[in-house]
Amino acid sequence: MALTARPLHPLFAAEISGVDFSRGVDPETFEEIRVAVHRYGVCVFRGTGLTDESHIALSRLFGELEQAPRFSIARRRFRYPELFDAGNLDPDGNILSDERRRMYNKGNQLWHTDSSFNQHRSAYSLLLAHEVPPVGGDTHFADMRVAYEALPEDRKAQIEDLVAEHWLWHSRMLAGYPEPTEEEKREKPPARHRLVQLHRESGRRTLYLASHASHIVGWPVEEGRRLIRELIEFATQPQFCLAVQWHGPGDLIIWDNRCTMHRATPFEDVRYRRDMRRTTVYEAVDH
Repeated sequence: MALTARPLHPLFAAEISGVDFSRGVDPETFEEIRVAVHRYGVCVFRGTGLTDESHIALSRLFGELEQAPRFSIARRRFRYPELFDAGNLDPDGNILSDERRRMYNKGNQLWHTDSSFNQHRSAYSLLLAHEVPPVGGDTHFADMRVAYEALPEDRKAQIEDLVAEHWLWHSRMLAGYPEPTEEEKREKPPARHRLVQLHRESGRRTLYLASHASHIVGWPVEEGRRLIRELIEFATQPQFCLAVQWHGPGDLIIWDNRCTMHRATPFEDVRYRRDMRRTTVYEAVDH
């Protein structure tokens, strides 16, 4: 059965129906999903019934998976290193009480692009809900192709050849995380990416921004940060954005990090449980 796409915004994003994930995803269905992700940037699937194993298997159809970083000797919450923890639970399934970890998570509430702080960029993220809070916790998205196309021509010319340096700890400190340890700095050094990119699959130019973007290479730091702030504010105007509500376990959102930004939204994280698990697919490297 062909997939059905219901647009969620006039310019991007769609809710996709017609996939029976319990039967696995055949090549033809996967190709329809892939085309929809490239067209809409953000695709929402409700009540998928995916498990950790089938979530990872679906993700592998998109390409090589990134493994979640491990910054300490703390136990992982999941069996599989391909699963990133986007929730508020500790390895025993209790609501987090570690204040440092809670502050780290608050960085997700800034507009960002997953793994832009890695030199090998991510292409896709697949975020699966296992447990959602009764109030709050929506995820906001912005399409960066639409934002780029709306920029004045003189601004496009100004930023055409610029390169930004992205650093995980820049965004975390913006959100109130303390100065990272030397070990944390070694584990996650900065990366550099062009500010304007071509999204090959759609043939459209796009901004590549994130709160991880620390400064513009070759510019005075504060001047570069001011430009980054201005571009993020422009790109996240209401007409370019969408809030997606999580209805319950099994909801899945797939987005293309190369042409979107997103952010988590607050909820009562010391009162309600939120169990979200994400896989992240590396961008294919041309040889």
